This record gives sequence, C-alpha cells and structure tokens, in this order.
Amino acid sequence: MTSWTPGWDAFPAALLEFWTERHLCSISSVRPDGRPHAVPVGVALDHEQQCAWVITSRSARKVRNIQAGPADGLPVAACQVDGRRWSTLEGRARVLTDADAVRRAEHCYANRYRVPRENPDRVAIRIEVDRFLLSSTLAP
Repeated sequence: MTSWTPGWDAFPAALLEFWTERHLCSISSVRPDGRPHAVPVGVALDHEQQCAWVITSRSARKVRNIQAGPADGLPVAACQVDGRRWSTLEGRARVLTDADAVRRAEHCYANRYRVPRENPDRVAIRIEVDRFLLSSTLAP
C-alpha cells in the first residue's frame, strides 16, 4: 500500500484522473457507540478549496455521526475501487448547512457525476483531506 499527502498543486496525474472519473465511493464513519458505519456516496474533490465534498440529507446517519464528533471534525475514510485500482482518502469531516457550502458541494458533485436532484434537506459534508492511500497502479 502506498500513501500520498496532498500537495494540491502537485497532484499525481493518475491519482487525479482516478478521483475525477465517475466512480461510486463509500464513506466510513464511527457511530457514537463506536460501531463503524459505511455507506455509498459520491465524493468530489475540490482543488480550489483543497478538500473533498459529499452531499446528503440532513437526517442521514453519517450526518449524525459527524455532528456527534469533535468540533474540528470526525475522522472519516472515503474509498473507491475499480478492479485493481483503488484509493482511499482519509481526513476530518464536518457538516455544513450554509447555502454557499451546499452550492459549492453540489457544483463539485455535478462536475464529477451529474446535476443532483432537488433536495430541500440537503447538507454538505466537507472533508479536510490528510492523506490518500492508493494502489500501486496509481502511485506517482
């Protein structure tokens, strides 16, 4: 296993391409009782703000897990796999409800996947990425 710590201005080309292609991801968080919670999501990188975004409904379990965590964010991992290629980003997640953050997350999601359906209960999960784990096929 290889790891890479973001230097957002020097992102390895193969890793960037992999995180730009349309792949479903999973996000893993920890419930307040310590049990893991892993669910499918779309994760979109934001090079301008140097983070990753997930959009979801405010009532989702992952949102409640993150909100129950520390103020500086709950540690999470988001993973995607395509055959022998895989990558996991690790970081701290916070739930943002302000309109600007939700719009930003929707925009990044639309660039990677598609324009999301209307959802008045939508919130944004912002992940401050600490590092990427990656398969040797994506190593710089």
